[in-house]
Amino acid sequence: MSTLTQAAIGITARLRSLADRPQSLTVYELIERYMAAYAGRDGAMRHRLLAWQTLIGEFTLENVDSDLIHAARNELQTLSALAYKGVDHAGNKIFKAKSRHRSKAGGTINRYISCLGSVCTWGIEQRLTPRAWVHPCRGIKRMPGEREIVRFLDDGERDRLLAACKVAQYPRLYSLVLMAMLSGARRGELLQLTWQDVDLAAGIARLGRTKNGDRRTLVLLPQVVEALRPFHTTDGNRYVFGSKQSRCQKPASVDTAWRKAIIRADVKNFRFHDLRHCCASYLAQAGVSLNVIADILGHRKMDMTRRYAHLTTQNKASAMLGALGKIGIGDHEEKS
Repeated sequence: MSTLTQAAIGITARLRSLADRPQSLTVYELIERYMAAYAGRDGAMRHRLLAWQTLIGEFTLENVDSDLIHAARNELQTLSALAYKGVDHAGNKIFKAKSRHRSKAGGTINRYISCLGSVCTWGIEQRLTPRAWVHPCRGIKRMPGEREIVRFLDDGERDRLLAACKVAQYPRLYSLVLMAMLSGARRGELLQLTWQDVDLAAGIARLGRTKNGDRRTLVLLPQVVEALRPFHTTDGNRYVFGSKQSRCQKPASVDTAWRKAIIRADVKNFRFHDLRHCCASYLAQAGVSLNVIADILGHRKMDMTRRYAHLTTQNKASAMLGALGKIGIGDHEEKS
């Protein structure tokens, strides 16, 4: 059998499988299929999609368009926020409405829309939606949200925090904080690292599954490598930032150590996640392009990275002065 014949048979088989695509899948069912295949680490994904299942879950995909999503979005704004209440007997997370009723902010609603948009995109890619189905979230304009404050440490705050981490009860807090600050990785990503993911000689760490479900490689600067080296082990299954108990094979709980370090360093209004902002802010101030910053942080969309654009203003001014600063100088003297 020729290669072309085999290819023709394969194409025919795929077309037959497409003919068997669901014709009346509901939004509820599509979300369930999406979550069964979901490889990301966004803990809020499930409860945001649960809201959509409640609002429009009974609608079949043929009846889902931007008008329906727009109406559901308006209704979503009036619903109380959900609070995490633990897990049930099957291990599923439980969310209950908060007692105080408050409308959701525009930024929060945008995240709900983004989650549903991911489901719809996945459904189209998997050929689970009707043929020529128009993505219903593409016609929804993003709502104006509160502008997130980019909090990063100044030189004094940074020195005090790192010094406090060095004397923390958890001996690896300094290396964890330094790595977060200089790599831009999230806390959950770092705590899941095992030594088989880290190559100190090459100065890299491989993230197997990030919040977005993507694989990403972190660059470890020399000072990070030196901070990690004392804790290195040949047992690749051990966590890089594991529990202090040598027999306990699980990531460390660093909340208490981090909180005490923040207090000791006298740093106000600063979260562990802000170390990620520090990395991006320092890069932006050094003139690194937003495209490179997005790649380092693992942002899929530049919208997330543009929050640091204002920090590049001074560097833009310096670059323009160097390249264009002499143009036009003296022209007015010649004319006079």
